[in-house]
Amino acid sequence: MPHNWTEEEIRRVGYHVVDLIAEHLTRLSDEPVFRPVPPELQEHFHSTPAPAAGESPDGILREFRDTIAPFPFGNGHPRFWGWVNSPPSVMGIFGDALAAAMNPSCAGGNHAAIYVERQVVGWFRDLLGLPREAKGLLVSGGSMATLTALAVARHVRCGVNVRADGLRGAEQPFSFYLSAESHGCVRKAIELLGFGSASIRTIPIDDDDRMNVAALDAALAGDRANHVTPIAVVASAGTTNTGAIDDLAAIAGTCRRHQVWLHVDAAYGGPAILADAYVDRLRALAEADSVALDPHKWLFVPVEAGLVFVRDAEAMRSAFSLVPPYLRTDGSLTGVGGPIWFSEFGFQQTRGFRALKVWMAMKEFGLAGYKAAIEANVALAAYLADCVRASSELELMAPPGLSVVCFRVAGRHNEDEGAIAAINRTLLDRLQLGGEAFLSSTELRGRFTLRACIVNYRSTRQDIDQMLSAVRRLARTLRADAHLVGRRAEEDLDEELPLDVVRVGEHPGAEPDEEAEEHHPDEDGHGRGDRRREVRPHRANRLVHEQAEARDHRALRAR
Repeated sequence: MPHNWTEEEIRRVGYHVVDLIAEHLTRLSDEPVFRPVPPELQEHFHSTPAPAAGESPDGILREFRDTIAPFPFGNGHPRFWGWVNSPPSVMGIFGDALAAAMNPSCAGGNHAAIYVERQVVGWFRDLLGLPREAKGLLVSGGSMATLTALAVARHVRCGVNVRADGLRGAEQPFSFYLSAESHGCVRKAIELLGFGSASIRTIPIDDDDRMNVAALDAALAGDRANHVTPIAVVASAGTTNTGAIDDLAAIAGTCRRHQVWLHVDAAYGGPAILADAYVDRLRALAEADSVALDPHKWLFVPVEAGLVFVRDAEAMRSAFSLVPPYLRTDGSLTGVGGPIWFSEFGFQQTRGFRALKVWMAMKEFGLAGYKAAIEANVALAAYLADCVRASSELELMAPPGLSVVCFRVAGRHNEDEGAIAAINRTLLDRLQLGGEAFLSSTELRGRFTLRACIVNYRSTRQDIDQMLSAVRRLARTLRADAHLVGRRAEEDLDEELPLDVVRVGEHPGAEPDEEAEEHHPDEDGHGRGDRRREVRPHRANRLVHEQAEARDHRALRAR
């Protein structure tokens, strides 16, 4: 039987939950950025069967505290800059809890959740400069936003009754246009919509990683001449790899000239329209036929919270609307049905109350607060790029875009590209498992690179300094390891190296980190007077960390 939830018991357990939330949010800075789930706990999750009987709330929360809370994704930490994942706003967290308590179905109806979503959609529509008749919808994220938008583009541009006949009646093939820097969800959407990846035209990029507009124009003209029907161009307002922003105004003009749909992926970069440095480059978002934007990225709303906008609301409704008799309403604003249902504009019928956490986060920050946070992140990215440029041990791999910085440990004169990639791959593995900072990686023009994407209102320059110090220290350690292994190989020593020959953060024969820093001062000159004590790998990470060291030693010996 369910627990007997009196008002007093709800308050008691609820206060315990709030305590857990407060501890998690306020103590993150003192914990490793990331620690992997231990193998024995993984096995526990895999092998434990569903509970046969109900458990007490205290026992459930105790298990959460002991087995789940210690192993977060890491994105709440001020030194987490992997992929495009931000910390949640506190009011967004509370909004999620309150929405769950109300638990409405937001397909439609005449209840408060519907009007909150309509208000949130209106705020973003105005922010992007779209016309008032454009339609917006909250979805899970950029992937579903892209699928929704391109489904409308298919309905409008394919020239056949796709809802009745599918694509079988088409007289000629179709095509889509995107750059090599486009997000992978675009290809997924095109495949799911039945066009196949063979319909994709990959447009070259320029030296700044932006779509080449002249090449796009030529590709569109060539396909028209060859009796191929262009469906949509997908441009980027902030690529995942480098934060590049395509020339949206020029691409919009090209799309109008060729009568092709323009979808803009602004999932990451769209909120930068609030920043003075980017407002002019993002103003052309208002010219798109559809736009994807993720409040759960740079607006710090808890996952999931994505938005899709379509300029032609009637086309969007025509692509999706299917109202069975048991859901038909008269659209009366005074009756139960309320305004036209959201479910007529997208695939989902059952929809959660996503809008409340977005609404609360936006009220917490305000547009001025978001502008300040975004501009602070952009400034931190510029600071990181300057530090990299000033260091002889590091190299910048692309111009910083928005809040993305791609860099790596620089090669030495006797190291080829494979060796440089190997040391950076191993370094990234050590950095992530060490818990001091978290970066992700990518490849730019075939070269492996470290990647920092700063969408974190908690990050400071001191955090950047600490990450760079860890990167340089690890690079020196790995090269010292390689030198020692090479020397032993020359002496025909075949025995396995002991795990404690060189520890992360130590140099052969050196004292702890602080002394090592004296022997290797920062080339960039930043942060010497206010350096934090370097954090050693957390005990919970040590087993995985030592296993990584052993693996790296064997790999170095094999090369």
